[in-house]
Parts: sequence; structure tokens; C-alpha cells
Amino acid sequence: MWIGPSTTSAFILALILHLAACHPCLSPERRCDFVCDCSDCDDEQDCGYGKGFACDFDAGLCGWTDQSLNAAYKWERRQRGDTLPDSGPSSDFTTGTASGWFTGVTAVKSSSASTAVLESPPMQQSSPTCRLRLKYFMWDSGHTGFGSSPLWVSVLHQNSQKATVWRPEATSVRGWREATIYLGRIATTFRIRLHSDRSEGRRGDVAVDQLEFLDCALPVPLPGMECPDGMLQCRREGCVETQQVCDGTDDCGDGTDEENCEGYHRCDFEKDLCGWDLRSLSKLKWVRTSQEDISISDPLRGPGRDHSHNSASGHFLYVTVPDGELFQDWAAFQSPRLQPTDNTHPCKMIMYTHQFGPRSGGLTVLVADKSITPVWERGGALGDVWVKAEVEIVNNSTFQILVMAAVRELAYGGIAIDSMVLSPECRRSNESVTLEKFPRPPKDDCTVAEKMCDFHPDCEGAADEAQCGDFLYSKGSSAWTDTSIGSQSWVLHKNSTAKEEYLYVAKAPGQQLTEAQTRTPVLGPSGPTCTLRFDFALTGNPAHIGELSVRVIDSILGAQPKLWEFSGKTGKGEVEWQHAEVAVGARNQRFQLAFESRAEKLCPSAKIKVQNVHFTGCHANYFPSTSTVLSCNFEDGLCGWHQDNSDNFDWTLLDGMDHTTGFGKSLVVDMWSSSLRGALGRLLSLPLLPGRTDQCLTFFYKIYGPNTGTLNVKLFDKHGYEEVLWTRSGAHGNMWHEAHCPVPHQLITYQLTFEAVRAGFDGRVAIDDVALLAQPCTVPRVCSFEGQRCGYKSYGQVYWLHRNGHAANVTGPKTDHSLETELGFYMMVSTGRRFLPTGGAATLMSPLRQGTAKTECVHFWYHMAGENPGALSVYMKPVSGERVKIFTDSLNQGDVWRRGSGNISPNLVDWQLQFEVIGRGGEDTHVAIDDIFLSAHPCENKGSKCSLERGLCGWSNTQNSKRDKLDWEVTSQETESHYTTPLGDHTLGTEKGHFLFLSSSNRTAAYQNAQLLSPHLPPTKGTCLKFWAYKPYSSDSQLKVWTLSRGLLKELLEVKELGGPWRRVDIDIISTDEYQIVLEGIKGVSGVLALDDIEYTVGINCAKKVTDVQTTPRKPDNAGGIAASVLVVLLLIGTLVGLLIFYLHVQRRATLLSNPSAVDGFSNDTYDPSVTENHVRIPPAQNHPMAAGINVFSDSAGVREREVA
Repeated sequence: MWIGPSTTSAFILALILHLAACHPCLSPERRCDFVCDCSDCDDEQDCGYGKGFACDFDAGLCGWTDQSLNAAYKWERRQRGDTLPDSGPSSDFTTGTASGWFTGVTAVKSSSASTAVLESPPMQQSSPTCRLRLKYFMWDSGHTGFGSSPLWVSVLHQNSQKATVWRPEATSVRGWREATIYLGRIATTFRIRLHSDRSEGRRGDVAVDQLEFLDCALPVPLPGMECPDGMLQCRREGCVETQQVCDGTDDCGDGTDEENCEGYHRCDFEKDLCGWDLRSLSKLKWVRTSQEDISISDPLRGPGRDHSHNSASGHFLYVTVPDGELFQDWAAFQSPRLQPTDNTHPCKMIMYTHQFGPRSGGLTVLVADKSITPVWERGGALGDVWVKAEVEIVNNSTFQILVMAAVRELAYGGIAIDSMVLSPECRRSNESVTLEKFPRPPKDDCTVAEKMCDFHPDCEGAADEAQCGDFLYSKGSSAWTDTSIGSQSWVLHKNSTAKEEYLYVAKAPGQQLTEAQTRTPVLGPSGPTCTLRFDFALTGNPAHIGELSVRVIDSILGAQPKLWEFSGKTGKGEVEWQHAEVAVGARNQRFQLAFESRAEKLCPSAKIKVQNVHFTGCHANYFPSTSTVLSCNFEDGLCGWHQDNSDNFDWTLLDGMDHTTGFGKSLVVDMWSSSLRGALGRLLSLPLLPGRTDQCLTFFYKIYGPNTGTLNVKLFDKHGYEEVLWTRSGAHGNMWHEAHCPVPHQLITYQLTFEAVRAGFDGRVAIDDVALLAQPCTVPRVCSFEGQRCGYKSYGQVYWLHRNGHAANVTGPKTDHSLETELGFYMMVSTGRRFLPTGGAATLMSPLRQGTAKTECVHFWYHMAGENPGALSVYMKPVSGERVKIFTDSLNQGDVWRRGSGNISPNLVDWQLQFEVIGRGGEDTHVAIDDIFLSAHPCENKGSKCSLERGLCGWSNTQNSKRDKLDWEVTSQETESHYTTPLGDHTLGTEKGHFLFLSSSNRTAAYQNAQLLSPHLPPTKGTCLKFWAYKPYSSDSQLKVWTLSRGLLKELLEVKELGGPWRRVDIDIISTDEYQIVLEGIKGVSGVLALDDIEYTVGINCAKKVTDVQTTPRKPDNAGGIAASVLVVLLLIGTLVGLLIFYLHVQRRATLLSNPSAVDGFSNDTYDPSVTENHVRIPPAQNHPMAAGINVFSDSAGVREREVA
């Protein structure tokens, strides 16, 4: 049977009525009214919010829909993605991970502005206290400009009238920010709209998350009770307090509290001025207007709505900077003449003010009789909100009420007044008022505005610092301005007789259920040691008095996260004071400090007070002499380093994991912290003076975890110049590494910074034992060429170039080895005959490194492409004597990075590394070098077993995000404090032994993978791969083994179940082409996967049968033999010289240890700096106690292949 549209509509309507009849709580009038009528709150689902009246977008859009007119620019629900994006948030706000959801805009590029609109479902009427708290993100990632309104919010009424309710400052910040949108009383069904206006921008530049609707419900009946004394019962059966009666706001929601108000003089300015007189001596005038009259197209002009009707058509009084020139910065209007009043019958005035934007200078109420006296004031900008004000006036002669506004000639904003009420005691008078004297105008500032309250006295008697909030000055306490908009406010108590002054929280007439706030004038900028000191008391009988906090309001970025907070009580008595010191730190922009508080209940026995407020060490150029040294082990603080207040998160001191002793302090960023948000955390040095010589920044670091991020060292100056000096990313194991970062000499003052970039959400970055040495760095143990050349210099007929894949046009690798991206750097020389003739040489030479008494190994990655690319040789060149060849290769190796290594023989003479290329007449050929690493141990034999006690033995994590998202990590059970791991490794069977592992942490999404790659191996008819695996039954991770050849992955093994202790895996590998072995772990939801003792026997299968013909390898110029011969000659010729040098080295070390001031760092005679990893001495091979029960796997029955990026 066919069902027509009318039949379908009737059926749906009948179904709705049936459900409403069966479930009265689901009736339409009860839906989305901010009250849970159903026991499970089903009536408040998909209302723009869900349970808890909040929406985090993780389960869906909560009923929000995109209503953009232009499909090219719209809103979308999305996640961050697997890698750190170059636009949009680095995570959602709710979970702080890549798996969380948020709503953001798409990319846009058009000739004119486009508007993306996100609209809520219809909501029922709201209360006067209704507000929407959300997290928002605005970052101009492409530097195309935001325009005036990249994000704003409006309310769409049932009659299609609109009202703008929120307009944040259009500043670009790469991080989530919090805002509160004051929706207020809306008497009809309404929808909320989020707008974004842009003509050009990247995806995710504007985003929102974690929406929460607060105090939006109208008063509900008290269960089984009548309204208590002091409250009025509404027709809807709810209750309101008597002070809410006849105050110009419908608090009941049915108008009950605004009825029976005879005798009150009320004015909503809809028809006229109601007797208020707008004439003024000032050329700047108040005007009666509406938002429709001001502008309906520019969201930054006007208050956006009136108070009386919460609509754009409603009228109000308004003053702002005129379109022409601003001749005077104040405007006033006045009441009719009023009769005298007394204390028993004061004249009470109520009004609602809207002080928005930087143009809002403040409001003052004055009483004019024979003189003019201020009786009330409210300073500055309070935001996009109508705020209730009450003023009681007692005057024994005829008077008028004057309302005066101050405006500033800045970008936007203004001051509006609406819903004015005069109580019946404010009776009109026919008597005239004669003003006998005018108030004296305020004195001009003694200096320019930028120097007022900058923590440095510029005027006589420090007059420019006397009214800035510091209680040391007689007028300092009176400089704090109450900016509360709710039912509690800050008041100054000052008793000159008792010499007592303090700020305290008192009851206020405001409607919003928000914290009381008081602010300083605009301060700063400030220096890194700036500290706010004060005493506070939360006293009384209740067990919990309330909360007190300190916040910075930045002049550009607005309100910042709280710096300090206290909750509870300090004691019962009046003298239960506690002292607090809050680090304000370096602030590059002017700012205000704010105390915020909320008392649980205001009563005579419960008080919140603050006194003795002082600012110390705050001038921008103040640097205490004890903090100028950058050498720091962080045992006693940050030394000459400080937190960057313009980043997303801070470094924190961690006790029990330092490099020096193992149980001291280090400085860390825990990427796995659930409270961390944003992409960057920076640690800044104090300004450093220019110099003529290069310096060396040495430190120890950890980058640990499967998905950590990047650690950078940068140099920058006050002009905005910024340079990356050193960078590391990816898994580096749960061990300390030594770093040497060259700092080139500078001609102007500069600063250094440690920067942690949060590309992932599961790991830890740490630094310790930082020292800035007044000398160039020796050859660093690790050099990735990211941001620097590590002191390497080019010699010969052709220069080695420091470049990346973006610069590679005809020749050169398209990606580096470190990052495996086009952005990564390497050193390259063009070896084609046009550049390097046959037989010509090009040499890359390292800085000098001190001689060593033991064999070390230099590891590096090289890239040789094209026919006849040249001959690459690596030499160890002593300061005196012949150089020693430790590596050579001359073949076209294809478009791949290969690993090379060579032993540095023991020698007490300082030496250098030389990478030399000899031209062979190729065409469009090149040789490139990347990731040079000097190990403190001899090189491993190719194919030997890797116990992981001395690193990865040539295996490496890929950094190609197209191949995997996580990294295998090296750790030991002894050093592990965060992840679940095996109780011991397989090699040693103890908690000290190391192994590879992949944890199923909830900080990264399930089923992400990590790939570990072997070196390039030759074609084989049978090579045996052996390793031990740990995968308990509780782990749902997977292990796969592949070969990678010619860009194709071939699966050899898949392990889903293993169980029990360590199990051995043997796999025979056959390949007709050169290949790499890939060990792939796939992260599950729970448990751990671990590997140890990885071994492959090239040309010998698992049955120990030789399968490949053993050919004579390419002659590598026997490094060991030559090194030994050279050493013999050197020792025969210079035995006495060697002994002398050894003696001098020993004497120099003894001198340094006995005289720490002889160097620019600190001595550490308990640590061998040449050992960069946790050092474990391996005992002779034994029958391992866990070796019983070998588990051998054969090849996969069905071989699978896939192509990789």
C-alpha cells in the first residue's frame, strides 16, 4: 500500500502524541527546557547538549546542524588526525588526545567574506542567569588575517529576531581558550548560532568544544514546600527572592515578580526617555537607540541587544566614540530633580549596564546638589553582558542623579544603559538645584600612559606607581577595582585609625552566579622574576568557606588560566591569615591581575579577605644576580631559566628521576598527562649579552614513549628573529642522552629556549644538567643537521650543502633520514661531472674531539644515487699523523638511506671525522649524509644478536607517518615508572635488562602501529630471523613480521596469541631482492607487547644450513688493521709525547674537579659523560633460565603483500 506525504505526517504526529501520552516528561513543552523531567533526563537529549547539560561532540553533534549558506565554508565535526596538523587544534579539549572530537570550520579561500553558521536545536525560554561556557580555538595558521569577526554568537528568537550575545577578541592563539556567553532571559523558544566570517583561512582555524549550559532553568517548585519567608511565589510555582521583585528583570519567567510595582519609576526606553535628560556640558552625548539602528551587519558595533527584551530591536541609552573626531572623552545624563531622602527611606536606583570593548572606560554615578559627589562607580570593560547595578542615595537637600561614562579612542566598543528603575522613595521635586562649585578635574598623569604602573618609578615620589594595587603605597589598595557581575563583589575595608586595610567579599546585587572579581589597573610589562605576594584568610564556622584564586588578564589575549587557587578554609578565627607567593613571570604585553572568589554562603561568620598585597622583582629589566647563570641541575629551582607565559603548558620539576644521581630533580613535560592541552611548552633563558665567540649549550635529555613529540633548542631576539639550533624527535629510549648544541655568537642581546612540541600524547620529554660553556662545541655525539650543521665544515672543489627535500630539484634525496619528510635537513654534495670532476674531492669535516682510551663507533646514514655517484670514504683524522679510513662505498644504492659505521680506535690525540667523496664522472649524481651518531662502544658485527643493552644495533623506528603512527621503545623494568612491562628482560632475566616494548596506553588510539626496520640486507635463499617475544594473555596487541623490498611489504608472520613468559620465534626469510626486515606491532586496548634478543644470520637458515654462496665482500679498507698499524707507528715514535699528553689530560681533569669555578658548568665526578645510555655489563653467555620450551613459528601459509609509501 502506498502511503502519501499527508498520511506519513499524520502517522508521525500520532506517534509523537502517543509517546507524550505514555511519557508525559517527553511532551514538547518539556523538551529542552534545561530541567530533567524524565528520570533518565531523556527529555534533555540532543538539545544542543545532553546529560549534564553539556556537549563534548565525542558521541555526536548533540543536535547542532550546519546552516551555512555557502558550502565552501562550513562547520564540521572532526578529530585532529594522526599527526600534528599545521592548522587547527593539536587535540580536542575534552580528552586532550587525537581520538577526541570537536567542531571546527573548513578551509576557505574566496574573493569576499563567507559565513559559516552552526545552529542549535530549538530551546525553551531561559532564565536571567543563563550562560553558556565553552572552549574555543582561534589560530590564524596561514597568517592570512582574521578580519574583525572570525567567531561570534547570536540568538535567533521565535519571531526570527536576532541578537548578538558574544564577540571574542580576534586574536590568534594556538591553543584552547575558555569563554562564558551570557544568554540571559529569553522569553520565547530560541536557537543559538555560532558564526565565523572569513574570506581566507585553513581548516580548523576556528573551532569549539565542551559546551556547558549553566543555571538556565527558570525557578522550579520546591518539592512539597511553600516558598520560605523572604521569597515570592511565582504563578509557575517557583520562588524568587524579594530583592528580585520590581527590579526590571522577569526572574519568575511569568512576570509575577514585575507586577504590582506601583510607585516605581521604570524606563525601558522603548517609547521615550521617561524624564531622563540627555543634555550635557560635554560635546560627547548619550543617545537613545537600538542595535538595529546602530548596525545589523557589523557584529562589533553596539551592545548587540537591549536588556529589557534581549533583542536587536529593543532600545537603550548608548555612548561610544563618534565617527568624527573625539573632542571630549566623557558624557553624562541626569535625572529630574528629586526630594531629599534619609537613612530610613533612601532613594534606590537600579539600572543595567553593558560595558563592552576597549572603548569602555567606566561608569560613575554622582549626586548633584550644591556640589557634585560620586556615590558609585564601575570601571573598565566587563564583557558582552548586561550587569545589574543598585545605588542607594541619602541626601538632605534637593538633588539630581548624574550618570557619567568615560570612553577611550580605541578600536571598538561602548557603554549602554537600560531598564532603569527608581524606587518610590525617589520623589520628584519642584525646587531648583544651584551648583555652587564644580569638582576639580583630575590631575594629568605625570608621565606617558605606557610608563604608568610599569613597576619602575618615573615620576617624583613614585607617583606613577602609587595607585597600582601595591599596599605599600598609601593609595595602592584603592586602585583595586571591583569588576564583579554577580551576586558577590569585592569591597575595600580601610580603617585609618587602626591602620587596617583589606579587601573582602560581600553581597552584591548582580544576577549572575559567577565569582566575585577585583582587578588592578593595567600593569607591566613584567620581568621573569615578577612575584605577587599577599596574605589571605577564609575564616568562619562552616567546614568549607569558599574559593580564592589569582588570574592574569592579558591586554591582548584576555583572561588567562588561573595562576593560583585555594579552596576550603584557613581557620575559624579572625586572625587565621596565610601567606601566598604567586609567580607572575615575564609578560611581554600590558596586563591586569585579578583576585577571584566565590563564598559558599555569605554570612557574618564566614569571610574571605586579602591584605598586604605587594609586587616584587617585576620590572621588565630586573634580573637578580643569583639567577643569571644558565648552568643548572634543577635541584634548587630553574636557575637562569623561566617559563614562557605565551605558550600552552609549563615544564615541571620532577623528583626522583634526574641524570646526576638518579634520585634528584629534573625538568619534564609529561605528554601523557590528561591535563595537558595545546602544542607547545617553552622554557626561556634570561637575556644573554652579545659576544664575539661561539658558545656550547650542553645538557642531558630524554625523549621517551611511543608517541611523544619533539624537543627543540631555539635562539631568538627581541626583533622576532628565531633560529632552530638543535632538534630531536621520535623514541630515544628510557635513558639519558648527552647533547652538545652549538650557539653561534650574536651581535645583539638574545635568549635561548627549550621547546617541547606535543606531536603525540604518550611519552615524556626531560632535560637535566644544563650548562652554557664559553667555548665552541666539540664534535657532538649526535647530529641530525636539523637547524644546524653541528660545526661540520666543507672543503675541496665542491661544497657540501645544508639542505632539505624542498630544495632538491634535479638531484638529492627528497626526504631526510631523521624526520623522513621534505622538511628534514641533511648534508649533500652534487657529484655529477658538471660539479665534481673525475678524481676531484669534496670533504665534510667535523670539529675536533678529544682523544679516547677506548674504541668507539661512529654510525651514520648515507644516500648515494645515480650511475657512478662517486666513492664515499670516512676517515678518522688525528691532529698529528695520518688519517685512518674506517668506511668506504662507491655503488649506486638507489633512492634509499643506508646505514654505515666504523670504529674509532683508541688514541689519546684529538681527532676529527672526514667524509670524503671522490668524483667518478657520473651524471646528476649525489652523496648525502644524515644522522651521525658517535657511540661509546665498538661497532656490532653485522647480523650479531642485539640484546638492546647498547641500543638498537642498526634497527630503527621509521619516522614516516604514512607507514606508522607509534614507535617501539627501549626500557627496563627497573627504570620504568609509567608503563606496564615484563618483570625482566630475556637477555639477563633481571629488572636491569633492556627490551623493546609497545604499550596499550589509552592515550593513543587502538590499532595504531609501530614499525622497526632492520638495515638493508642482501638477497638471500635462506636467512634466519630469531627473536624472543613477550605477549601475555591479557594483551590484545598484535605482532607482524614483514620483509620490505622495492616499496612492497611481504607478510611473513602474524602473531595474535602467545601467552606465558618470553617465547622464541624463528623465521626463515627468502628474498630475490635486497630487503629490510620489518617488525610491526599493532597496539591493542590493553596489555603489553615486548621483544628482546633479535638476531638474523645472513645466508644461514634456521636449520643452520648455509644457503648463500659466501662471496668475497667489497674491500672496506680494513679499518682495524690500518688503525692498529698507525697506532704502532705513533706509539713507537711518540711514546713520551703520549705520556705527556695523558699526564696533561689527567691534570686538567683534576684541576676542574678541584676548582668547579674553572668552567662555565658544574662538575660531576660520579658520572662518565661518554656513556650516553644506561650501562649494563653483560656476563658471559649462559643457559638462560627462561630458555626452556622454545616456541618456533614457521612462515605464514598465505603470503600477503602491500605497497607502502
